[in-house]
Amino acid sequence: MKQLRNWIKPIIILLLFLTLAYIVRFEFNITATNIKNFILSFGWWSPFIFFIIYAIGPFVFFPTSILSLAAGIAYGVFPGFFYILIGATGAAATGYVMARYFGDSILKFHNFKWSDQVYEKVQERGFLYVLILRLIPLMGFDVLSYISGIARVKFRSYMMATVGIIPGTFAYSFLGSSIESGDTSKIIVAVIIFVILLGLTYLFRNQVKKWLGLSG
Repeated sequence: MKQLRNWIKPIIILLLFLTLAYIVRFEFNITATNIKNFILSFGWWSPFIFFIIYAIGPFVFFPTSILSLAAGIAYGVFPGFFYILIGATGAAATGYVMARYFGDSILKFHNFKWSDQVYEKVQERGFLYVLILRLIPLMGFDVLSYISGIARVKFRSYMMATVGIIPGTFAYSFLGSSIESGDTSKIIVAVIIFVILLGLTYLFRNQVKKWLGLSG
């Protein structure tokens, strides 16, 4: 009975998160263009509104890809690139802090068979662990933030390693900008950049998994 009561709170919190995420993703049918129009409606305040929306994304499991694409559409490559970088850094911090203080009660990270291996790697080289998984995104952006918080990666090292998002940030800002311009050649180049990044992820996935101790 006591064990059952211990699970009640995490289950309730998880259900609330999932419900909110479902409403945001599906009931409101939010798209990159919707976000663009909403953001720009605030005039010169729009960058700050974008930062806030991006930073609270981890609370509702909102896909960062849509926000990044919206910034490229709304602001172009520059300053869109910098806005995405700032927003994503804020979201990384939010996800980390949320998981650090509340995540383990929800996700029960220690119950996974490979958790000891992950903790060992993080303890040895937390910065490199996060950096590589930002560069080679084998897991979702927020998922890595949650795991880093739960695994107690040093916050300073974690935030410094977030520079690994720079290639993906440029790709999203460039793609959004190309879509807004309607220039077919520009769109093709943007798609090629995305394909290259995805190809690199596919090419190095096994080496990264092996290094993390998750393959076998």
